[in-house]
Amino acid sequence: MADSAFFCTLSHEGVLAVRGSDAGKFLQGQLTCNISYLNDHTASLGARCMVKGRMQSSFRILPEGDGYLLAMTRELLEPQLADLKKYAVFSKAKLTDDSAAWVRFGLHNGAAALQALGLEVPAQTDAVTRHNGLIAIEVSTARVELWVPVEQAEAVQAQLAAHLASADLNDWLLGQIRAGIGQVMLQTRELFIPQMINLQAVGGVSFKKGCYTGQEIVARMQYLGKLKRRQYRVALAEGSLPEPGTEVFSPTHNSSVGEVVLAARSEQGCELLAVLTADAVEDNNLHLGSPEGPRLALLTLPYELDRDREIQR
Repeated sequence: MADSAFFCTLSHEGVLAVRGSDAGKFLQGQLTCNISYLNDHTASLGARCMVKGRMQSSFRILPEGDGYLLAMTRELLEPQLADLKKYAVFSKAKLTDDSAAWVRFGLHNGAAALQALGLEVPAQTDAVTRHNGLIAIEVSTARVELWVPVEQAEAVQAQLAAHLASADLNDWLLGQIRAGIGQVMLQTRELFIPQMINLQAVGGVSFKKGCYTGQEIVARMQYLGKLKRRQYRVALAEGSLPEPGTEVFSPTHNSSVGEVVLAARSEQGCELLAVLTADAVEDNNLHLGSPEGPRLALLTLPYELDRDREIQR
């Protein structure tokens, strides 16, 4: 169903809200994305890093009311909220868990359903359209997140069901994998720097915004370092669905050469995003879980890394 028209509930993520007169200024000093680029018509991917550049969370962020909303893996919301609150003490910014205030749906090829709800179809990736409290964000080609205030959720879900088939979350995640959009999960918290999941290639890192927590490490890697590990898309023809953080091995190197970022079932088995060492990818002898584990086959991503283009953001 991953390539057909469907909708599903994005039950795996929660919503962190940052509100107040200092919300933008506070977040600008904490996140990899540039808050100045955001407006009612533009959202962004982003991450929050430790001082050493490792990501505590990744998210999609958009302005709403007197602040911003960040959608992230549900299990990371409370620890991320607790950490950010330490830095917000001297700011006029209030941080809350707003997960209960929103129901979020993922739509694939859902243009007709959006139009029936009075929403214009977003024109490009990260574009946002709004109508009657509803928010639609194009997250990749033909894939839209629909944010619905909880009091409208039942009626909106009924309207979606009139135009689209209902699908499992797996189908949405498979589309995310095919779009090459990595995500920090509980098992991979503080494991990757942003470039390891190609976050800079999908607009989640700004190199012009100035200082933020972890910025020195992230910028140094972009300008001076040679990234030895980055995210690839691979296929698994046999075995169960691996958890994020599952190690990938190379018998050629006789060691672990990476970790699973995200996995979903596909028509032929499973597809994964995994952070892998470049030399192991060149050898193309990758096995899941152990050197004797099932073989992984390399697949393509819909983008290429381009340092010169990335640093212009």
